[in-house]
Parts: sequence; structure tokens; C-alpha cells
Amino acid sequence: MDGKRLLISITTLIIVGVIVFAIVSLPAGKRDQKPVVWIDYPRNGEEVYGIFIVRGRAYDPEGKIEFVEVKVNEGEWKRVKGAENWSCEVNTEKIREDVCYIYARAWDGYQYSDVVKVKVYIERIVESDIHKWAIFVAAANVEIGKKKLGNGILFLAEEMARYFINNLSFPSCHVFILFDDGWIRSNNGEGERICTLQERPSSIDGVIYGPATKKFFTFVIDKVKNDANKYNDSEVFMWISGHGVGDPNQKFTGGKILERSEIILWDSILSDRELGSALEDLKAKLCLIVDSCYSGGFANRVIFNIPSFLKSGIPKDGRIVITGESKFSIGYSSSLSGPLFTRLWFEGLKSGKADGFKRGILSIGGRLHFRFLKDGKVSVEEAFYYAKYMIRVNYPSLILMQPQINDMYPHPFPFNRKEMFL
Repeated sequence: MDGKRLLISITTLIIVGVIVFAIVSLPAGKRDQKPVVWIDYPRNGEEVYGIFIVRGRAYDPEGKIEFVEVKVNEGEWKRVKGAENWSCEVNTEKIREDVCYIYARAWDGYQYSDVVKVKVYIERIVESDIHKWAIFVAAANVEIGKKKLGNGILFLAEEMARYFINNLSFPSCHVFILFDDGWIRSNNGEGERICTLQERPSSIDGVIYGPATKKFFTFVIDKVKNDANKYNDSEVFMWISGHGVGDPNQKFTGGKILERSEIILWDSILSDRELGSALEDLKAKLCLIVDSCYSGGFANRVIFNIPSFLKSGIPKDGRIVITGESKFSIGYSSSLSGPLFTRLWFEGLKSGKADGFKRGILSIGGRLHFRFLKDGKVSVEEAFYYAKYMIRVNYPSLILMQPQINDMYPHPFPFNRKEMFL
């Protein structure tokens, strides 16, 4: 009997020991505390419009967050970018209801957090009867390993957008500003995320903000094409700026003789041919400016207005394509105020100083001195030749930037005598 009791005692101790060991050795997620998730933006009861970024945080007191999921109304749960700090885009055009519920939950590998939600109201964008669209794309502090260009490119994009809205009759709901990953960062782009673009007090009412990712940029181009192609009088302005792709060690060509011009978006590289394909079926009048190192290929130009044998597919009837640099040249950008060529082009446009600037010898740029030939307005072309002239006169060390233009408005040479006004 004593032996039997001893066996029972030993068996009991073994079972208790296994249970205790199992409990002690359980991963943190299997213990008592769930992960926690917050939605920081938008806030409960806020009005939203267009495409906006939802952002939040998640925390697991006993481990780490594996992923966060978000759903809108009765839609499906979808994983979002980030974990402890997460975000995703929501397109209100895909939501029929005027009241929208956004739900979030976090998963730590073993259990979900409690679901949190916010209630927001959708402000519907009233379609304008003015058929003008503008897309400003700035990838300054890219995820790819490149030197940061600062937040100055964003500020320049917003300065141009305000001028286009207030002075050139572009409807704010037709204006898109894409910057980095959709966030503003401290220390002029060098530091940590502060808030999303649309949360800032200085953001422009009605303008649609978003990230300068290839996916989002493609989405915006498709949306603008779909809307603009409905009308015969549509006009589209597009500006893209950021790092270009080339080899600065090859000072005379940048290694681009047999390569296409490319620009770095936040998460990937966009070639001139890819952009040409995206814009192929756009029927509207188009002014495109690409301001980045080695960008001439977007305009089918090498340097000194010499055609490139590698065609981008962008220039065609009714379009003007401008690049801030030749295919072989680097450019200059201030981290506080943005790229030099665009600043000068915009200065000439908004101040009226470019009125009367025409093509000079070898497209260097020169001003007509006959006052009666000035018309009191500044065309896209005049602003280009003004910027080129100012670089030559005031920045002689940067003269090899050699901005390029392919003017096919309203038709190819010699039928392009008519100037484009925005």
C-alpha cells in the first residue's frame, strides 16, 4: 500500500511539474495580457475626404506585435504597413455610405487585441466643371539608400499647388500632392515621423495627399486619366522631383548613354518608358516637368536638345515635356526650398518675369527686348527659357545642368508656334 501511495505521489509530482513547466515556458503571447491597439488618426467624429491615411499604434506588454489588421465598415480585415506604428490608405470613393466606421486589431502571434473603432463622416467631393488637374510628386527622403533631400520639395509642391488653385483656376479637388510615404518627418526629413500630410495645420483644404509610392502614383494617374478623358478641353499638369539614377563618377555622361532616365520614388524606381506607358492613353493637354539628375530621357533628349534614340513614349501631340537636367547632368536641390530649376521656372511663371523669354542660340535662352512682343502673360515655354537663362547668368558653375524641353504643343515642329498657358 505504501508503494502504491509513493507511486501516486511521484506521478502527481510529475504531472504538476509538467504543468508548471508548461506555464512558465509559455511564450508571452499565451499569458494573460492581450496586445493593445490604438487609432490615432482620423479621430472619432472627424470629417474625411478623398484618399486619406489611417494611422495608429500597437503594443504587446509581453512580446511583440506580429501585424495589425484594419477593416472599413463591413469589409474584410486587411493587413496594413507597420506594426508598433502602422498606417494604411482609405479611398472614400469606394465607400457608398456617408458615415464610415474604421476598425483595427493587433495580433501578437497568439491572440488578438480587443477591436477598436472610430466613426468618421465622409465629405463628398463635388465634381468641378473646370477640367484642370495637377499632380505634384516629390520623393525627397526615400526609403532606398540615398541622401535625404529634405522637406523643402514638399513645401515647393504646396507653394505651386496654392498658386495653381488661387491664380490658375485649378480646382483643389483636382490637385494631388504625393510626398515620401505620406508622412512629414522632424529635422527637415532626417528625423522621425511626426504626422501624416493631411493632418498638418498647413495642409491645403480639398487637396488630396498621399505617398510617393509607385502603387499610389499609378492609382492617381489612372484616376486622372479616367476623369480627364471624359472632356475635350481637359488640361493636366504633372511635376515629379527627387533623386535621379546615374553614375556621378562618369562626369560627362553619368553612365546614361545606353540607359534610360529613371527617378526614384519612395519605394521603387520609375523609368521614362514606364511613365510613357502610364500616360499613353491620356488624351488631355499635358505639361510634364521632371526635375531630377539625368532626367533628359523623359523628354527624349540627351543634351543641347539632341534627340535620344531611347524613346520614352511621353512626348506627343498636345504635350510639352520639360526636364530640369539633361540626360547626362546632375542637378541641384536645396533641402529647405527644393530643386533649383523648378524654383526658377515657378518664379518666372508667378512673377511675370518670364514674359518675353524665348528660345536663344542652341536653346540657351534669351529675352526679347521688344516690349510690343510681350503679351502680359507667361507661357510654359517662356518660364522654361527664363529658368534656363537664369541658371546660365546667375549660376555659371551649374551651366551643365542643361534643362531640356520637347515642345509638341499643339503639334510637333514646325507646327508648335502656339504657346501653352496653364
